[in-house]
This record gives sequence, structure tokens and C-alpha cells, in this order.
Amino acid sequence: MCQLQGAALPAEFAQDGDLIIGGIFSFRTGQDYVVNRFQHIPEVRKCKNFNFREFKFAQTVIFAINEINKAPEILPNFKLGYKIYDSCGTMDILRAALTLVSGGKRNISDNNCTKIDTVQAILGHSGSRPTIAFAQVVGRFQIPVISHFATCACLSNRKEYPTFFRTIPSDYYQSQALAKLIRHFGWNWIGAIAVDNEYGLNGMTAFIQAAQEYGVCIEYSEAFSSSDPPDRVQRIVEIIKEATSKVIMAFMSHREIKLLVKEMYKKNITGLQWVGSEAWITDHSLTDIEGHDILVGSLGFAVTRAQISGLEEHLRQLHPSQFPESQFVRDFWEDTFYCTLNENMNTHRKPCNGSESLRHIQSQFTDVDDLRFTNNVHKSVYAVAHALDDLIKCKPGKGLFSNGSCADMKSIQPWQVLNYLNTVNFNTKEGEKVYFDSNGDSPARYDLVNLQKTNKGTMEGLTVGMYDASLQEGHQFVMKNNPGVWGNFILKVPVSVCSDSCPPGTRKVLQKGKPVCCFDCVPCPAGEITNLTNSIHCTKCPPVYWPNEQKDACTPKPVEFLAHDEILGTMLVLFSVLGVFVTILTTIVFYCHKETPLVRANNSELSFLLLFSLTLCFLCSMTFIGKPSEWSCMLRHTAFGITFVLCVSCVLGKTIVVLLAFRATRPGTSAMKWFGPTKQRLSVLTFTFVQVLICILWLTINPPFPFQNLLHYQDRIILECALGSAIGFWVVLGYIGLLAMLCFILAFLARKLPNNFNEARFITFSMLIFCAVWVTFIPAYVSSPGKFTVAVEIFAILSSSFGLLFCIFVPKCFIILFRPEKNTRKYLMRKS
Repeated sequence: MCQLQGAALPAEFAQDGDLIIGGIFSFRTGQDYVVNRFQHIPEVRKCKNFNFREFKFAQTVIFAINEINKAPEILPNFKLGYKIYDSCGTMDILRAALTLVSGGKRNISDNNCTKIDTVQAILGHSGSRPTIAFAQVVGRFQIPVISHFATCACLSNRKEYPTFFRTIPSDYYQSQALAKLIRHFGWNWIGAIAVDNEYGLNGMTAFIQAAQEYGVCIEYSEAFSSSDPPDRVQRIVEIIKEATSKVIMAFMSHREIKLLVKEMYKKNITGLQWVGSEAWITDHSLTDIEGHDILVGSLGFAVTRAQISGLEEHLRQLHPSQFPESQFVRDFWEDTFYCTLNENMNTHRKPCNGSESLRHIQSQFTDVDDLRFTNNVHKSVYAVAHALDDLIKCKPGKGLFSNGSCADMKSIQPWQVLNYLNTVNFNTKEGEKVYFDSNGDSPARYDLVNLQKTNKGTMEGLTVGMYDASLQEGHQFVMKNNPGVWGNFILKVPVSVCSDSCPPGTRKVLQKGKPVCCFDCVPCPAGEITNLTNSIHCTKCPPVYWPNEQKDACTPKPVEFLAHDEILGTMLVLFSVLGVFVTILTTIVFYCHKETPLVRANNSELSFLLLFSLTLCFLCSMTFIGKPSEWSCMLRHTAFGITFVLCVSCVLGKTIVVLLAFRATRPGTSAMKWFGPTKQRLSVLTFTFVQVLICILWLTINPPFPFQNLLHYQDRIILECALGSAIGFWVVLGYIGLLAMLCFILAFLARKLPNNFNEARFITFSMLIFCAVWVTFIPAYVSSPGKFTVAVEIFAILSSSFGLLFCIFVPKCFIILFRPEKNTRKYLMRKS
């Protein structure tokens, strides 16, 4: 019996099958900084920070294997299984790879050695550094390693990595493409930063070599790793801060770019153009970092986008019950729904009730709109499946082994699968051709993407070009003809000299540690100007001035108010004058017919007082138009408040008279004596006097005053009347509303009086219009900007005044002028 030395690492996801495919991913990417002394076997280090993209990669493997198992045309009578490990850190990733190589069985004897426990191939890892570490070891056992993301050009070395394949192009082609991109935009003074491992250093070396052939100069070239001490990153950030170049070529993974951007955000370093490698340029987790806006506008190459039908449904069907042994799925579920699956744990989260579902959850995990590296994972699984299928369907004499022999179907070995992987050549469902060259590399095709911020607050790579290394020189790099996308970048292109002269309207910002000729030209901030060339400071314009378009002179801000000579002001004045004219005309008609039964029956004294107050209402609206002054500001609001109370008081008096007159049980009762003409006048006077007192208090304590509003608009002044006391204004308005509501209620109670004398009906309609206008006035008044606030108030005054005039007096004038036969005592009293 053979025993496994040490303890086998349990897989995060596993499914039994006739043939097993292994996978290594990093669902969590963060680790605390630890230095191993190797005085004992290092323990598995705890990982932190979710990486939903890696989790999606693992689920794509499961989806593809399930898809293959259901397909009758590929691997018939064979079931694929999987063992997928979640490991972070190179040491633990290597540990997982060795577990897949050894098979993981505790004991092996003659009784259980018939079934091979070793995986047929290993999928992963996403990073070049850990892949380099375990691919060399695994290669000694002739087990294929297929990576979807490891792009280091060094992995193309067949002597060092004889079993390595990848479904992503080598960095050699990416370096060539990035150099051509830099040349295309004329960026010939740039900085370069790489991750301190084989992926970054080899990629950066190839890029610098290609860039220098195109005449591009490198100001600085630095490297660091996510496992380095923090002061290493801080030192690089200081170099960036002091550099004169405005373009940074970043050849690193998402882990390093996050550390770098976070540190730059702390130091407030912005305004740089990033050019990135495919390892981070389309990583959705970039949005999670502080200061990710620094990366908006970045350019870089990414593998081509694809669609995988059915994957979204598979991802949304995920449930902890499918993987009861997976701690990560439990953590993922609890984090997504903010609940706990373990009721015994003392947490602040509520217990999961079982109804949680990813069906309607929008997250990086369920998002399938931008499948790039996920498609590479999908292709990797199918590459292994096609290799196994070709191996199983081998016909004697046409095999890849000695004398054309085929493999023993009862004992398929990984080295046999390796031979068939070299000859794999198939098309995906989307028509993409998959094959490997002699170095295990895939065809080099890239999308040129530009990072832009979406409405959701995330960053998305917008495809703006492509690169295909299989095309002839001169035709490999193709840009989309879209000037709108590229206009901003053309303005930011650095020049070969250290700095150009700063024109008027911009100021020099000297760069620390650089000669005096090295400076940035920064446009003057809003509200500041400079009329000198190479000015060091911008001068702020006085509060009532604003810079011109060139920002080299201050010009007076235009003053804006509702004037008589503008269209809006003229129209409002015309409507006010029209209201006064119609009111006076109505008064003349009533006065000429004051002895007629209709006028006498409608309480002529209150009617004339109401017409007088309506005239004042129309006139007071004109006080709101024109340049505000101290007296006009006080007059407009107080006149409006008093005239409207006088108006509503008259309507209220008429309503009470009508109600008492027809609610009396018989003629001659004491009801009308109790509210005779004297008390009618007294009631109108009392109601109006209360409003006068309110206005006097308002004007005494904190009256309205003219105010120059400099905050609403930066480039112009709004001259308006400040309320002084907002409470005073709303008390005035509220008192008018209270009287109007009281009048409306009383008129509504009297609505069923005899038709020939039903003035209450018209009063009800007039009050309904009045209340509707002023209820809608409040939100319109609060939300209207500048002079439109005044226009809204004038509109409300005119609308309510016209409503009272037309509803109460127009029907009577119509009878007086056009139906005189109804203006008789006999007709009026017929139904009464």
C-alpha cells in the first residue's frame, strides 16, 4: 500500500466522472503580508476580498463540463468530472496543483488502483507568476496546463514549459500592439510601470524594445509586486508625482493597479493618461477601489468579446445547496443577500429564509455583457474535451502514438491527452477558431478598449479599435473612425520637449525635482484669469465679474431680472392691463344697471368692492416686473397679500349672505339682521385688517429686500427680491389660503339653492380655480430658477384673479347685456 505524504487539500468544487479536469482559481485575492521562515511546513494562508470574476471563471468550467456531458456528439459514453480549487498566493496555488497531480487519495493499494485519480489537465491559473511556478513542476509529470489569462511571453518556451497551453495571446504580441498604439497617438515621452515578476518584466522589456524602435522615449521604468512592503509602492507614486510625462504604460495585474491607484488617490495625483495591459484593463473589480475615477479614459488591449449562450442562466441558478461543502459559496451568498446561513453564529445579519435567488440580482458575477476572459475559460474546457474526444475516437493505425496506435480507453493518461492537445482545431458555437501553435499559443487578436464610466457608476471598456497579428504589417492595427471618442485624447498628447509655453488663460505648475522648463499648463479654474504667457498664478475675478472664453480677461457678469422689455415681461404686463380693462368694463356695466333686480339682488355694495379689489390684484402683479428695488420688494409682496385678502373677504361676505338668506326658515327672520350690510362691511374690514397686521409685522421684523444672487449661476447675476422672513411670506400666503378654503366650503354648502339665484355655484367654481392655482403654485415657486420664480408668482396672481372675475361676474354681465328679459324681479323670484 502507498500512502500520501502530508494532507490532501480538499477541493472547493468537485464532481466525480470517468475523466477528471482540474482547475485552480483565486476567488479571494488578498493576503496579509507574511514572511515564511520555512522552519516548518507553511500553513495554508487565509485569503480575503471577494473576486467575483475568478468565481465566474470556476462556474464557467462547471457550466462547460455540464454542457459537454449533455452533448451526444462529444465524448459519448464518457462523463467528465472536475476538481476546482480556490487558492490565493503562489505557494498555496502550487500546493493545489500538486494535489491535483497526486490525485489526493489517502491510500493506494492493488484494490483501488484501477481508476486513475490524477486529472487529465489543469485549467488555470489567471496570473502568470503562479502559473509559471506550478507549470514547470506539473510539466515534469506530462500533465497539460491550459491558462485563460497567463500571458507572459516566457511561457512560450517549450523547453521550460513543455505542457503549457493558453487560450489568450502571448505578451509578445501585446507588447508589439501597445508600442504601435503609443506611436499612433504621438506619445513619445512616457513612464512605464510593471509587476515585478516574469509576466511584467518580460512584457515591459518587449514593450520598451518595440517602443524605442518607433522613437518613443521612456522617462522612468519601475516595477513592484502586490506582496512588496507598502513603502515600495509609495516610492513609485512619488516618482510618478515628480515625473514630467503624462502617459503611464502599466504592465501589471489588477492587484497591482489597485494598490497603485489607491496610493495615487491619497496623494491626489490625477490628469494622467493610462495605457494598460489586458490583465487589468477590463477588470470589473476596478470600480471597487477608492479613486477609480483616475483610470477613466484608460486605453489598452483586451481579448475579443464573445457571447456564451446559457451561461447567464447557469450563474443565476447558483444556490448553496448545490455545493454544500463549499465555504466560499456560503460566504458569497451571505455577502450578496446580507443574511446568514448559520443561525447559531452571533452576527448582525438576519437568517437567510431560503427564498433568496440570483434571478434578479445585478452584480459582476451575473453580468455576461462583457465576456472576454470568461470566453477563454470556456474555450479551455472545450479544448480539453476535443482532445479527449479525438483520443477516444482514434482509429487504429491513425493514432498519434508509435505505429499509429491509439490509447487504452480503460487507462487514459495525461501525457496522451497532451499529444492530442497539440493537434486540437475546432470552431466554437460563435464561429471562433481555436487551435494552438507549436509553442502552445493561441492566435493573437485584441480589441482596443477605452475605459469609460457608465450611468451605473461602473467602468466599462468601450471597443474603439482592433489588432490582429495574423494580418500583414501595416494592416494589423485598425482604429474605428469615431472622432467623438478620440477628441479628448488628442488634446492630451504630450510633446517631445519637456513643456510648451503656457498661453494666456493657463498657469504654470512646476514639477517637483525638475528643471524650471518642466512644467504643466493647467487651465485657470472657473472664475479666474491670467493675461500673461507662462503665468504662475491665476487671478480671481471680482464677485460681479466673470472670465471670458479665453480666460484672459474679466468681463462684468450680466444682470438678469424679469424686465418689461423682454417677451415674458411684456406678455405678463399685457395680461395685467387686460385684467384691469375687463374689470373696469364690468364695473361700468354694473354701475349703469345698479338699479336692476339682478345687480341689487347680488349685494351691489360687496360686488363693487370685489371689483375694486380685483382691479388692485391685476395692478399689483405689475409691481413684480422690473428691476427690484427696496420699495418695490416691500410693495409687491404686501400689496399682493392685502389685495388678495380684500378680494377673498368680499367673496366670503357674498357667500355668507347667500347662505343665510336661503337657509332662513321664513322671510323676515333674524338671520339677515344678524349679518346685515354694516356687519358685512365690518367683516371684510376685519379680515383685511388681520392681513395688514401680518404685513406690518413682516415689514418691521425682516422685510423683503433686493438681493444679488451670485450662487445660482456662476456666469451671471440674478437680481431678485429676497423674502427677508420666509415665515412672513408663507403666513401671508397661508392666511389667503385659509380664507379661500372657508369660502369654498360655505359656497359648496349653498350649491343647491334655486337656479335663478344660485350665485353660490359660481363662487364654488371660482374658489376651486383659486385653490387649484395656488396649490400648484407652491412646488412651481420653490423649483423655478431665477427670474422664472417671479413669473410663476405673477402667473398665479393673474390666473386666480381672472378665475374670480370670469366665474362671478361674466354670467351676470351676459344676462344684463344679452338677456334683459331675465333681469326682472318676477323672473328672479319665480323659482325662489
